[in-house]
Amino acid sequence: MTQNTAAIPANQAKGASGASEDESVKYGLLLGCVLFGLFLWFLPTPQGLSTTGWHLLTLFITTIVTVVVKPMPVGTIALVALTLTIVTKTLTPAAALKGFSDDVIWLVVLALFIAKGFSVTGLGNRLAYYFTKLLGKKTLGLSYGLVATDLIMAPAIVSVTGRIGGIIYPIIRGIADSYESMPFDKSARKIGAFLTVTSFQCSVVTCAMFMTAMAANPLIAGFVADRTDAYPILKEFTWTMWALAAIVPGLISLIVIPWVIYKIYPPEIKETPMASQIASEKLKAMGRVSLNEWIMIGTIASLLVMWIFGKDLGIKPVTAALVGIGALLISKVLDWKSLVKMDSVWDTFFWFAILLMMAANLGELGVSTWISQSIEHSVGGMDWRLAFPGILLFYFYSHYLFASSTAHVTSMYIPFLLVSITLGTPPLLAVLCLTFVSNLYGGLTHYSLTPAPLLFGAGYVNIKDWWKIGFIVSVINIIIWSTAGLFWWKFLGYW
Repeated sequence: MTQNTAAIPANQAKGASGASEDESVKYGLLLGCVLFGLFLWFLPTPQGLSTTGWHLLTLFITTIVTVVVKPMPVGTIALVALTLTIVTKTLTPAAALKGFSDDVIWLVVLALFIAKGFSVTGLGNRLAYYFTKLLGKKTLGLSYGLVATDLIMAPAIVSVTGRIGGIIYPIIRGIADSYESMPFDKSARKIGAFLTVTSFQCSVVTCAMFMTAMAANPLIAGFVADRTDAYPILKEFTWTMWALAAIVPGLISLIVIPWVIYKIYPPEIKETPMASQIASEKLKAMGRVSLNEWIMIGTIASLLVMWIFGKDLGIKPVTAALVGIGALLISKVLDWKSLVKMDSVWDTFFWFAILLMMAANLGELGVSTWISQSIEHSVGGMDWRLAFPGILLFYFYSHYLFASSTAHVTSMYIPFLLVSITLGTPPLLAVLCLTFVSNLYGGLTHYSLTPAPLLFGAGYVNIKDWWKIGFIVSVINIIIWSTAGLFWWKFLGYW
């Protein structure tokens, strides 16, 4: 701890010199992205593509690369990309701006607003303290309690960062502090490191289990909905089907992963009676469930009913979300002014809409089909039972190159889905596998999912252990979802 504290003045001593070096690096990366984009732009248009399609693909690829490298805020990158699509006359203003009216985007925004209700009412903390009290007498049980909290909140909170970073992590930090398990110190292995990495690795599973558990999931649902005319069976891909398909492999993963991490990365402290006692005291201090918490519970229950039975009731997910946010505003559980000030949500709305718009227009210009056909040529003639697993593995581990699940999904999901179906993979099976992989690969690195930088930056786990555990858990998830998952989906008649 003393070494870490002493390092702070040294870092501050860099002053303007250190900041200048950082800015120089960022400008260098930006220049590299610009030159890369110009190189692609002036290449001859590939056979089978229109010039407009090639130019939009160039802008899209350059945007994704710049988002991954991140020489500037993602919103700035998206705005520049939007501007270029119009200025270069690649798209009309109407086509370039249509993403802002997409109901998928609004579902994400509204769900992020609804998630705020868990924090302002204290309901999220109450759930976490309850499971900590119930299961927290042993360290392994404590990890299961934190995972159970995440699982219960996942269907209603589309922000995994909100769940893990806003609710779970503060509790982990409090427990770790109570056992003198400090970040950037050998004592981190007492309990803080185990709880941190376990909660993160299980969060990718809870993300995979519900359409509304991660920001990129509604985007996937939108991509699939756009292809129901070509593949009518995909109309069955609803919120309920997603949850039902994920429930068996998801629960198995949530049971197995904490136990495996407990064995390969054991905490030094195995008994945690203090955690259960602290949780009991916190619950006592919170008192009885408040009226606002009951309203929040009722709202979430109503949302789940509308999302589960939405197809039968004729209610779209975004309509249900509008009803939910309206109820919370009218009841004054949430305040409109506080929602307006949630700049991170509006930032997500802005760049998410632009990326979605570009991906949609690539489909309309035939670019996605062209990419899928190009991939198909490389695996042409192979039986889908051999080709599809290879496609999935490539899709999974290519996430090492991405710092955003949304960027990965936006750039690769549609082409990989189309080529999988073209090879003969049953459409629903292709959708399910690619959808779940689009969440499960989030545990690979310390930058692969939005909570990762926060939890890794907390200082409990070193980078070597983080990557090693991420790879081991990825193999475990692949085994579970490709065995128990396949049997379960076959039982349900999805392939």
